[in-house]
Amino acid sequence: MEFDLSWLLLGVPIVFALGWLASRLDLRQLRIENRQAPKAYFKGLNYLLNEQQDQAIDAFIEAVQRDPDTTELHFALGNLFRRRGEYERAVRVHEHLLSRADLPVAERERAQHALALDFLKAGLLDRAEEALRKLDGTRYQEQAWLTLLSLYERARDWPQATEVAVKLERMQQGDFTHRLSHYLCEQAATALTKRQDVAHAEQLLQQAIQQAPTAARPRIQLAGTLVGQGDLSGAFDLLTELERHAPQALPLVASEMVRIAQQVGQLGRAREVLQRSYAAHPSVDIADALVQADVADGMPLRDAREGYVRHMAVEPSLIAASRWLSQEPFAQDGAHTVVQRSVEEAVRPLARYRCAACGFEAQGYFWQCPGCQAWDSFPPRRIEEL
Repeated sequence: MEFDLSWLLLGVPIVFALGWLASRLDLRQLRIENRQAPKAYFKGLNYLLNEQQDQAIDAFIEAVQRDPDTTELHFALGNLFRRRGEYERAVRVHEHLLSRADLPVAERERAQHALALDFLKAGLLDRAEEALRKLDGTRYQEQAWLTLLSLYERARDWPQATEVAVKLERMQQGDFTHRLSHYLCEQAATALTKRQDVAHAEQLLQQAIQQAPTAARPRIQLAGTLVGQGDLSGAFDLLTELERHAPQALPLVASEMVRIAQQVGQLGRAREVLQRSYAAHPSVDIADALVQADVADGMPLRDAREGYVRHMAVEPSLIAASRWLSQEPFAQDGAHTVVQRSVEEAVRPLARYRCAACGFEAQGYFWQCPGCQAWDSFPPRRIEEL
């Protein structure tokens, strides 16, 4: 039986015509869908760009009602609620997303991360911790661990913070050596103040020194503990070790070093350490400590305070000028007190310490900034010297 090619030739135009008709129908359907796209969504974007958050929220709610399956609308709405401080509504939006069985894995992880941020911003730390823990093994794992680390630090849960910091260091997310040392120091302070467990505190501080040999805090804190126990020689040795391990921190303990050295008969050694430190990095605190050392060694105050003048010749300093002026006699009776009070008032802001990360200023030195919670962000020098 012979095949009739005429049918094939007739069928080709028909198939072509059907294909053309189908494509036109698809284009028509696409145009219809585009026209039916939620105008409220674009209206919401316009409000958002104009920083009209109330109107943007209303527009996005309308868009979600018309197209409840669009996840991007839910995320936009939830983020807006969080930014406005309406955390309960943000939580409801993101929990609604997580309840959907058809939500893809990537979107589910995103919703879980957004929910954790909602709880965190709302101050619900327990629920935030639980939500962040559920992000293990996801693409948000590293962000979740960094947030958990900050959360545990705020809660002063140092063992948990240590666990997370070790994980982050293993994942090469930064060097947490000094931070882990701080955690041990914090635990030592708790052991000493709340439980009066001196032995455990000293053990933790020794671990902190081994953890970060170049960190200043463990040696300074351990020296203070030894002073409290009457071991002044051990405390003095620890403070002098700073010259080799953390010389930048010597201005913080210079006066204390002189006081202890006087009691253990090591004024000469203390002066040598401080003079070497001053020669390398002149500091008003070390200059002050050297004056104290001279007075403790028997030098008349009138001669010893010339150390302030020598420092001002190296670095102009109102702090040094104020301390020199405090012992300078005035020709006019009663003028000294008034002038000295005025100078001290002008010097007080210059004698503070300032966080290099956020600019927070304080009269005392902090290992962790009370403002931004950064570690080791305070340079061990007065504002005047910065």
